[in-house]
Amino acid sequence: MIEAYFIHLLILIGIYLILGISLQLSFGYGGLLNLGHISFFGIGAYVSALLSLNGFSFIFCMIVAALVSAFFGWLLSIPTNRLKGDYLALATLGFSFVVYAVLLNWTDVTGGSFGLANIPRPHFFGITFANNFSFLILVYISVFISYLLISRICNSRFGKVIEATRDDELASKSLGKNTFKLKSLTLTISAFFAGISGSLFAAYITFIDPSSFTLTTLIPILLIVIIGGLTSLPGTILATIVVVLIPEPLRFVGFPSSILGPVQQILYALLLLAIIYYRPRGFYGKIDLE
Repeated sequence: MIEAYFIHLLILIGIYLILGISLQLSFGYGGLLNLGHISFFGIGAYVSALLSLNGFSFIFCMIVAALVSAFFGWLLSIPTNRLKGDYLALATLGFSFVVYAVLLNWTDVTGGSFGLANIPRPHFFGITFANNFSFLILVYISVFISYLLISRICNSRFGKVIEATRDDELASKSLGKNTFKLKSLTLTISAFFAGISGSLFAAYITFIDPSSFTLTTLIPILLIVIIGGLTSLPGTILATIVVVLIPEPLRFVGFPSSILGPVQQILYALLLLAIIYYRPRGFYGKIDLE
């Protein structure tokens, strides 16, 4: 019983870690405060779930889900490219509301408020990841590959240029850099990896509905990036563990479900205030949160 519980927590940490480092790429390194990131997570989950329910292999479902999420990331970058700070945050938040409305009302495809149930567990190369331990291995293979790729991107010449663009876009333009293309590509890559985490989430939970991809779900992901520190991938790992584990003791206190959610949000808010006050750069951040 205890072993199954810890495996469950490790799986959630892995899924949220991919989502956190993908947001770290666009928010921390690119300076793009994208509040629509949870929508890419949701798009990836729904695309993967729909393909799985139609008999496609999980690898195909994950790749297509990531590519569709990346496409919407690129699409979102076009009208928001000239926006910064609060204006960008509001525009991307509006996008997340649009995606939520589509998931809720396109009932013929998404199932609406009833969601999609009985999503198959991953099966490929003759292996079925039916139990949680085998799924845990799949998740951490995905985590390792995603972390390696994002780390290489962030430490590459491209990563240095997007950091420079974040710090001074005008200077980057004066050096001949196409900042529109840079920011668009950053958001696209970030959305690609969010789609991967969404695919894993749908396959693990085996049931999704629009309520899984709202602003409430986005808050802990933003918290992971802020607590870990902007431009810090190792900090994101530590922050993911902290954010996932902090509310868990509440489950053993005996709070009713109607109280558990609000108390969890209060804990997140207090943690965020403490980090901002005592460690403005998070655990290992290199720049201040402005």
